[in-house]
This record gives sequence, C-alpha cells and structure tokens, in this order.
Amino acid sequence: AFLSQYPSPMEKHVTAVETVEEKTDLSTGIIYRRRIATCRNVIPEILRKVSVLKVPDIYLEEESWLNMQKRNMSMKTHCLTWTQYASLSEESVFRESLENPNWTDFTQKGRISVTGAGLLNCVLEAFAQSFLKQGVKKGIKIMETLLQEQC
Repeated sequence: AFLSQYPSPMEKHVTAVETVEEKTDLSTGIIYRRRIATCRNVIPEILRKVSVLKVPDIYLEEESWLNMQKRNMSMKTHCLTWTQYASLSEESVFRESLENPNWTDFTQKGRISVTGAGLLNCVLEAFAQSFLKQGVKKGIKIMETLLQEQC
C-alpha cells in the first residue's frame, strides 16, 4: 500500500516521488527500493529570511527493504537538502505482531542535528522536531486509511 500520485489529498507536502533503484534479492526474496521525494519547503517564511533556507523544494532519499516471507518492511529516510547545515534522518520498521498476526507493530526513530546556523540552530531543530512529530501522526493515519481501504 502506497500513495502513487502526488500531490495527494493525504500528503500535500510531497509533490513527486521517483523510484531510482529497485531490485529483488533472488536468494531472500527481499525487495529493495530507493526513491527520491520532492517536498514543498515547509519552513516558516520568517526563517526563510536566511538565504540558504529560501528554496522552493526539499529533497529526501528513502530506502526500503520489504521481506514478504518474514512479513516486515524497514525504511530509512534522510534529507538531501542542506546537508552542510543539517542532518535529518528517520528509521521505520513495520512487522507482524507477535500477539496477533493480523496486527502490525510499528516502530520509528528520528535524528535531527543543525549546525552552522549560529543562533538559529536551536530554533531550526525545534521546528524540525515539531514538524516530524506531526508527520509521524499523519503517517500512521495515512497507513490506517490505506489498510482500511484494502480490507
């Protein structure tokens, strides 16, 4: 289950996603995908007074490993924009619940680090942290909606 057209009513900030690599390991059956997402710059206008932040789009790279035999999927995402100033990464795992095979256990962790922006480091980190927390909630809601549509 995934969103195939962008922008989508479920995720308005993502304007495009391009699969740049896809392969299946014949020995394990694991499907690997690497995609580049183009997202609207959501940094508030007041912070875009800093010239480096005044870009229309932000690019993210997502790698995923889907193992149908073990019924799990791992994803790693990191930001390709502003790499000289910021590091944003996220790791997610979806796996079959040990309690009930019809349930999915979802774990996610993220890291944010901003350097080289002087006094704005803390402000930008706080904004990114808040935005990512909202994104987690939205991502869970989107996944639940997609799964309900399939059932």
